[in-house]
Amino acid sequence: MIKALIIDDSAYNRVTLSRMLASSDGIEVVGTAVNGEDGIKQVLRHKPDVITLDLEMPVMDGFAFLRWLMANRPTPVIAVSSRANDRSVFKALELGAVDFVAKPGGRVSARLDAIREDLIAKALQSGQVHLRNVAIGKGRVTPLAPKRPPVDSNAARELDLIVIGASTGGPPAIQLLFESVDLLPIPFVIAQHMPAAFTRLFAERIDKLTRYKVTEGADGDLLVPGHVLIAPGGMQTEVVCEGDVLSLRVTARSSGDIYAPSVNRLFSSASESCGARLMAILLTGMGDDGADGIRLVKSQGGKTIAESEESAVIFGMPAEAIRTGSVDEVLPLANIAEAIERLCFCSPPVEQSL
Repeated sequence: MIKALIIDDSAYNRVTLSRMLASSDGIEVVGTAVNGEDGIKQVLRHKPDVITLDLEMPVMDGFAFLRWLMANRPTPVIAVSSRANDRSVFKALELGAVDFVAKPGGRVSARLDAIREDLIAKALQSGQVHLRNVAIGKGRVTPLAPKRPPVDSNAARELDLIVIGASTGGPPAIQLLFESVDLLPIPFVIAQHMPAAFTRLFAERIDKLTRYKVTEGADGDLLVPGHVLIAPGGMQTEVVCEGDVLSLRVTARSSGDIYAPSVNRLFSSASESCGARLMAILLTGMGDDGADGIRLVKSQGGKTIAESEESAVIFGMPAEAIRTGSVDEVLPLANIAEAIERLCFCSPPVEQSL
């Protein structure tokens, strides 16, 4: 049984979240708290396996609680966003929260039950979280790896596109990756499992913190070198090729889609459009989304990388891709930037004197 603690200043939300989690046979709600200060007492008393955390609370807010928790008793935390345009969830992820759910309305929402399935799935996966890797990413301000020599401007470009897939633990990992990788004349497209509205906020955040131009993708967007497009949440994003021009096709999710955006859908379409001139990278995440896409990329001659268990917050998605036998390199996050730069270019042939 997963022992869950709920911290929320709204009595309605505490009751509703408790009922949601308790409806799962694998979860026991061991306590509730009205703010961060009360939450500390309940953590010490109940020693929960997972915590749902409201971020905006009186006395002690969710951010102060997270700082205390990660310093004293690291525990998987699912932040509960009170707004559909709440940038504070990314601050919570930086401070150590492993994931978040978005309320479908205001602070007290009669439609809160809409997040039930998502919340239960994330609570159940808390046992697979590598808390050490959450702590490594928390508040990092130093470079991921020693500074590398600049990319050889005379090298020939090997790739037309790089695609990246991620889920739980992905936002901090993606941020750290783009803070580390050199500005490359190659477009990127990212499928990060994230609710609608938050992908635009995530794109704006990465745009401000890195050297890359980062925006949320839209139907018909051209793939421009040095530009990163984030697949919009709640939609399906594919790469299409017309002539020698690459662009995005963004469509509504169907009733049978498990993930939107789907990493498999992005990787497979990119492979069909780019063939061997594609690199696919699978980062931390729960489940198996991306494994079939990685297999197709490899079959078409593309390059494939998966994050190793050494750094992944959850090793589910990378592990499933590795099991296909289609991953070229399995690397900790700190080494992926170097691999991208190494695999993107080939050095020009050395002229031999007669």
